[in-house]
Amino acid sequence: MHGLGDTGHGWISTLAGVKPNYMKVICPTAPVMSVTLNAGFQMPSWFDLKSLDIGGEEDEAGIKKATVNVHSWISKEIESGIPSNRIILGGFSQGGALALYAALTYPQPLAGVVSLSCWLPLHKQFPGIKKSSDEVPIFQAHGDFDPVVPHKFGQLSASLMKSFMKNVTFKSYSGLSHSSSDEEMEDVKGFLKNWTQ
Repeated sequence: MHGLGDTGHGWISTLAGVKPNYMKVICPTAPVMSVTLNAGFQMPSWFDLKSLDIGGEEDEAGIKKATVNVHSWISKEIESGIPSNRIILGGFSQGGALALYAALTYPQPLAGVVSLSCWLPLHKQFPGIKKSSDEVPIFQAHGDFDPVVPHKFGQLSASLMKSFMKNVTFKSYSGLSHSSSDEEMEDVKGFLKNWTQ
């Protein structure tokens, strides 16, 4: 799932270069909505962003509504014959945040989560609302020079998840801002290959 203001098309070529040849990739586009953080301008967004501060106000209803959509996409893949434990959720920035939240609140086993330059939304509600297995592998990656979603925010999210999940990896990338890099994508490629064989 893409970041704020982007579309699913923005990640297709990048993911084509890292996915194993047996993997199907779905790159949805978020609905267009007003985003408080961007002065109410309309843009593709999974939920409203009111703040990017660690303790800032969050769009709980919007996050939960977006999560219902993600869970329905998973259900469609299961109905088409793909077991849940062969499905990985992934995303960048706001999309990565949604991937984490949706995975942790999904009751069936997933193959993993790839979360780039992001945070865990509604973090104060965890682990209380967690429905996932403790074993779901999570790969979280973050540039240490990110001016949009601070690196520390990613670190704090990973630390929290490590307190109730057994397989959380947090990797930092020196000098990387709010974007991806070849090194990061190679690590994503390794994670995908490792957890879907």
